[in-house]
Amino acid sequence: MNLPMSKAELRARLEQIGVRPSKMLGQNFLLDPNLAKAIVAGLDPQPGDHLVEVGPGMGALTTHILDSPARRITLIERDHRLAAELRERHAAEIESGRLEIRQGDGAKTDLLSLHGHGPVKMVGNLPYSASTAIISHFTAAFSPASRLVLMVQREVAERLAAAPGHKDYAALTVQLGRRWSVRKLRIVPPDVFWPRPAVESAVIEVSKRPVEGLPNCDPEGFSALVRQGFSSRRKQLRSLLQLPDGAWEEWASAKGHPLTARAEDLPVDDWADLALHVTPEGHDHPCEMCDVVDSEDRVTGSKLRSEVHVNNLTHRAVHLWIFNGRGELFLQKRSPWKINHPDQWCSSAAGHVDAGETYEAAGHREMREEIGTDCPLVKFWKTGASEETGYEFVEYLVGRCDGPFRFAPGEVETGAFFPVDQIRGWIKRSPEEFTPLFKMVAAKFLNETERLIKMAPVS
Repeated sequence: MNLPMSKAELRARLEQIGVRPSKMLGQNFLLDPNLAKAIVAGLDPQPGDHLVEVGPGMGALTTHILDSPARRITLIERDHRLAAELRERHAAEIESGRLEIRQGDGAKTDLLSLHGHGPVKMVGNLPYSASTAIISHFTAAFSPASRLVLMVQREVAERLAAAPGHKDYAALTVQLGRRWSVRKLRIVPPDVFWPRPAVESAVIEVSKRPVEGLPNCDPEGFSALVRQGFSSRRKQLRSLLQLPDGAWEEWASAKGHPLTARAEDLPVDDWADLALHVTPEGHDHPCEMCDVVDSEDRVTGSKLRSEVHVNNLTHRAVHLWIFNGRGELFLQKRSPWKINHPDQWCSSAAGHVDAGETYEAAGHREMREEIGTDCPLVKFWKTGASEETGYEFVEYLVGRCDGPFRFAPGEVETGAFFPVDQIRGWIKRSPEEFTPLFKMVAAKFLNETERLIKMAPVS
């Protein structure tokens, strides 16, 4: 069992390694072992979890994290002297491969490398000056975190958890609240830290919101609208927001808001609804026409996409594998609003072949629509239609492109290039994070990526 340090032991060890607590780095070390234990318990660590601690300092929380059943643990410490001390103290856990210690800024840590080691839960006694930047980083669309339990300045906690109409309700509240819920767990007095801070702290829980009932708006348009709306809190939104003529009046009347409403009057979901009203974005397109085909992939007619799915009619689809110049494969994470396989990782781009369209033409269209770019493509495989493929003949196309990419709202949540070895291990450890069709094709072709890259046309 890992034992916490007393205040005397903490001060002696800091003096030994030449560290004087830095205000600039927000170094206020937690002394209360019961509080530390309760914070870690708030994560509800499970055997398959990947626990990430930002700002471990001298290990008050780390002690309890190491005693948890988590499969993998990553510590991110900005002070190189404290990172070195942690490496020395926990050398055995590092040697076992369960623990990794990174020296760096938690607000800039490499999120890509955190994927693939199990469900990520993040914990930390965050420095006051950097807490909002770290929270924003770990709640971004590409972050693998699903739950955060954090010690922050009480003022920050009040702002993040504020209700509409409260003086603390701000752009930060709304931006975070679109996909996350924030709950204050407890207020923490200054005397449980050394050195003693001048203000109170608070422990908060930040967890993903279910998407059922949430407006499916363009996240970039939403963020821009919220920033604009809170740019001058005293002004009414009808004069502050640059909306098309009549858009504010139409929306406010339909939602029951006075035309004189200000930014702090609108609940989070109404901000999302307003963004959707101004820049409508959908997901899945039941009015699309798809070719219906026979067992030999010969066209027998055309039906609405919704009819095709409801009646399990045989049709066509295309999937793309896009590699970059380093031989990494681009994966997309499907939008949580998708009807089929929401929030799961999949091929670079994918979609149905429209009526009268070829597989290759569909591949280029889907690439442009879903990830905002295009490149030459060539076929590398085709599956037969079956229950496993969703009654689709699926043609696989490969290409080479370094981006940049722009994700279609409501279709793609996020995406990135991943090393093939990382994808292979990720599927093995967390198969539930991938679509069934991607896992089937990955099992066949991830070991042949060099051949696929050579096949891909050069733009």
